[in-house]
Amino acid sequence: MGKGVIHAGVLAGALLWLGASAAFALPPPPSPPPPVVEPAPIVFFDIAGPDAARLRAFYGSTFGWKISPANAIGRDSTGVLDGTLRQDPAEKVLYLGVPDVAAALRAVVQAGGVVDQPRFVVPGVVILGLFRDPAGNRMGLVEMKDRKPVVPPAR
Repeated sequence: MGKGVIHAGVLAGALLWLGASAAFALPPPPSPPPPVVEPAPIVFFDIAGPDAARLRAFYGSTFGWKISPANAIGRDSTGVLDGTLRQDPAEKVLYLGVPDVAAALRAVVQAGGVVDQPRFVVPGVVILGLFRDPAGNRMGLVEMKDRKPVVPPAR
């Protein structure tokens, strides 16, 4: 009977020690929200700068890109993606293809990002949304169906 008491005391001490050390353990990191889609492909890019004509000359002469007068860059130049140049303060934006821009923006916020521009429609062209990731990088979302951008009716 004496041994049973000792073993019970050792077990109680071990449990107390485990409980005390568990109080000092860091909690596990929060789980990320489930992905919006199986990986969201990069489907478009834009490059902005204060002088679009200068950007057009730079990318055309340096990398051989064919850039239209409207600043469109085709995948025949880049090899993979369509893109555009725009005259704005300097930045680069990658656009990710998702099945539902509004749902993706909710996931962005849940994961610590910020909505920059809620879902909006460009009639006859595309459905978009813009966000900033936790580091402040501005990114875009394009609504996709069957691996193609959803093109809303023109007005």
